[in-house]
Amino acid sequence: MYQRGVRCTDCHDAHSLRLKAAGNAVCTQCHNAAGNPRFPTLRHADYDTPAHHFHPAGGAAAQCTSCHMPSKNYMVVHARPDHSFRIPRPDLSARLGTPNACNQCHADRTPVWAAAAVAGWYGAGRRQEATFAPAFAAARAGRREAGPALLAIIRDPDQAAIVRATAIEMLRDDGEAAQSALMQARDDREALVRAAAAQALADQPPARRLYALAPLLHDPVRLVRIQAARSLSTVPLASFSTAERRAFDAAFAEYMDAQAALADMPATSLNLANLNSLRGEDAAARALYARTLEMDPYLVPARTAFASHLSAAGDHAAAEAVLREGVRRSPDDGGLHYSLGLLLAESGQLAAAAGELGAAARLQPDNARIAYNHGLALQQLGRRRDAEAALIRAYDLDSGEPAYAYALASLYLQEGRRESALRYAERLLAAHPDNPEAQQLIEHLRRGQPQKPGQNR
Repeated sequence: MYQRGVRCTDCHDAHSLRLKAAGNAVCTQCHNAAGNPRFPTLRHADYDTPAHHFHPAGGAAAQCTSCHMPSKNYMVVHARPDHSFRIPRPDLSARLGTPNACNQCHADRTPVWAAAAVAGWYGAGRRQEATFAPAFAAARAGRREAGPALLAIIRDPDQAAIVRATAIEMLRDDGEAAQSALMQARDDREALVRAAAAQALADQPPARRLYALAPLLHDPVRLVRIQAARSLSTVPLASFSTAERRAFDAAFAEYMDAQAALADMPATSLNLANLNSLRGEDAAARALYARTLEMDPYLVPARTAFASHLSAAGDHAAAEAVLREGVRRSPDDGGLHYSLGLLLAESGQLAAAAGELGAAARLQPDNARIAYNHGLALQQLGRRRDAEAALIRAYDLDSGEPAYAYALASLYLQEGRRESALRYAERLLAAHPDNPEAQQLIEHLRRGQPQKPGQNR
């Protein structure tokens, strides 16, 4: 609705914030048979009728907000209606496990039941707009197909700015198509998209980063300027021209002012800790990470960032202690178990690593990368059958990732199961004809030479 020009004041009084009308009347100001000339794309129909909502008229279930603005508690007790105004999609809940308004009321029923009811009411021609949910779910599960789907969202001007910015944040692709999309996003008309691009481009080499982000130091929106300054903060100052250095200093001062304005917030302390870590200021980074966790010991991003910083500095024991404390406080957080498992594997504690990776796999069963690393750890421990199951799980979740087929082929080759090894090697080559590892593996198989197993990564 925001994308179509709807304003807060179309529904709320600008001074009291109260709704301009009671119940469904606030919605039927526009959603009616006559429509509203301000919104030419709006369908003209009578929506406040059982023919549309299929519930008894006048009841709570017949309220527009019940389906299109379901309420959710934030901070435990603060109920907030969803202002994204989405159409309920229980079919996506059945596929992805996402929430939906139907089952929020019909909690004793399944999403499959709700999806069937919706299909029965509205028929095959019902509205099923493209949604970002499958792409985001794939990205969070580490699946290979997420990249192209995220790029399509980033390039889609009809998607909301916050959706496109989130897609940029999730993008883990560093290929030419991704770099082209990020450069286009840098010049987008939406400030949120430009800021997200500035953050994503921080991974570029210094010279390319300066070329890409120096123009954003002059952006009219402060959010974009300060994100560009942060991303440029590790570029050697000698690389800047005089004008670029002047713009950088001004934008970086704005960034520090913004942090100072929220100095009592854990997220601010974490921002500064990450900044010092990137700039190689070890003592300052450690102090700020520790302060962040004192302020909020349950802030998982702070724990994983602190552990990563300590590990990079060679202090594996301290990194392990930080993550173990996180697991103790949040035992159901699969990401913490995964980070701890990778750290333990890196330090040679394979049995303990396999235990943590197994816990992560149970908590995040749809994450292919976790299953893969769990399988490699089990393989190195000699637990071949368990390793096979984990690697098959990773392959089934994301058959397009070459590492998973390669790991299975290598495992079978070590066991002398040449037919199984060749089957996965051929699948790998069929999916990636130019993959040299696939070609070499098939050659090894045909010559009967053993192949070394993969390593945790």
